[in-house]
Amino acid sequence: MTLLHTTRVRRRRLGVATAAAGLLAMLLAAGPAVATPDPGDAPAAQEKTSSGQAADAKSAMKAGEIPGVDEIVHSANIEHLANVPKGALQGTNSDMAFQGKYAFAGNYDGFRIFDISNPKAPKSVAEVLCPGSQNDISVSGNLLFLSTDSSRSDNSCNSVSQPATEKSSWEGMKIFDISDKRNPKYVAAVETACGSHTHTLVPDRRNVYVYVSSYFPSATFPDCQPPHDGISVIKVPRKAPEKSAIVNFPVLFPGEGADGGGNPGAPTNPGVTKTTGCHDITVLPSKDLAAGACMGDGILFSIKDPAHPKVIDRIQDNVNFAFWHSATFNQGANKVIFTDELGGGGAATCNAAIGPNRGADGIYDIVGKGDKRKLVFRSYFKIDRHQADAEVCVAHNGSIIPVKGRDLMVQAWYQGGISVWDFTDSSKPKEIGYFERGPVTLDRVTTAGSWSAYYYNGYIYSNDIAKGLDVLKINDRRTDPAKWVRLRELNVQTQPDYFDRH
Repeated sequence: MTLLHTTRVRRRRLGVATAAAGLLAMLLAAGPAVATPDPGDAPAAQEKTSSGQAADAKSAMKAGEIPGVDEIVHSANIEHLANVPKGALQGTNSDMAFQGKYAFAGNYDGFRIFDISNPKAPKSVAEVLCPGSQNDISVSGNLLFLSTDSSRSDNSCNSVSQPATEKSSWEGMKIFDISDKRNPKYVAAVETACGSHTHTLVPDRRNVYVYVSSYFPSATFPDCQPPHDGISVIKVPRKAPEKSAIVNFPVLFPGEGADGGGNPGAPTNPGVTKTTGCHDITVLPSKDLAAGACMGDGILFSIKDPAHPKVIDRIQDNVNFAFWHSATFNQGANKVIFTDELGGGGAATCNAAIGPNRGADGIYDIVGKGDKRKLVFRSYFKIDRHQADAEVCVAHNGSIIPVKGRDLMVQAWYQGGISVWDFTDSSKPKEIGYFERGPVTLDRVTTAGSWSAYYYNGYIYSNDIAKGLDVLKINDRRTDPAKWVRLRELNVQTQPDYFDRH
């Protein structure tokens, strides 16, 4: 295990970016932005940077405008307690979930379980080899859920890649029994149309409902035909997960023709991704609400009947949003944060040329009551620590930090690091803390950094794509009250009511 405590004050602006203007033009003119990473087993191709870009980055490092290669910097209120490098699973690290003293970390090659009873010294207790990107992960009771969004030869953990054009190929949800954390057992699988890029749990006493998000259909894919304008709903009996089955496919974007009724994308809306499904859904069961980030659209819907979700409102931002990636409610259920995955998680978009509004978080207030509630835009938030042209930086997964009377969030930004920010005033968000590493390299554009950064029982846990598990602690009067909020389980896309638990 590696313990790192480097602290250095970081200047906020990177002065020049040689190719940034060209990148901006490319992003503005582009058609669909590919979600991170594009479904498949291989990482995205890495583009070489120019000698001018590398020279600019070296100059910025020397001036203290960006950290050095692999150098760790953070604000004074953040402590870096621990890092656990990758073990046997060398694929891309992905999402996280928590239960009791355990953290569960997804990886394109499977998943890993950590004992975090001592956050300063996490211990790996199990590594399960089960390839199939992107292995989005959740837990509920004795069950663990794993998304497979790459075409495989079968549903086993011994499968190999196989083209989606072959009818026998498999993608979907895998379910494990984790009653013994050191020996998880694979117990069930459910194939879903277009696979499972992400999923969201809506648990009750006897069953767990799973909302499966997937997209990018093709007429050449036998099991992923257009229009694909909804989500798969799986019902999982807790005591008999082998009986899990799809119970509904609600259409969220009704419309005529093969394309459905979602955002048409380019050329109608240049630079915006065409909606062919959802990327991620977050539910707030205590309020019977859900928010969907669905490629070219954001939606708010009711989940009073979890098997039959009902859309309440739908919004678009065809000026600054390219790909609606994820959603987060505040505790009061009167705000939603939507993230924009500009560049598909494969480009350096945190720089002066892209600016503060594209590739940002969109802050929306929820106004009205019942089924007449509407999402109303208030402002954007984006980290202002500009990154090198070799650093893939994008708004990614985060969670709220539970403090009564405040709206606080911790969020991953790939190589932009981890940001802690305050959106109590929807119109004036502000960052209050950060942690980041310098570029992995300067000679090519590299996907690395924090995939997910979540607050759980007093600490921030981050699954770094390349570097492994990081544990942080924030010491700040604004966030300190959250240390007293304790959870037995946390799937961030199934947001708990932090202050009204039984």
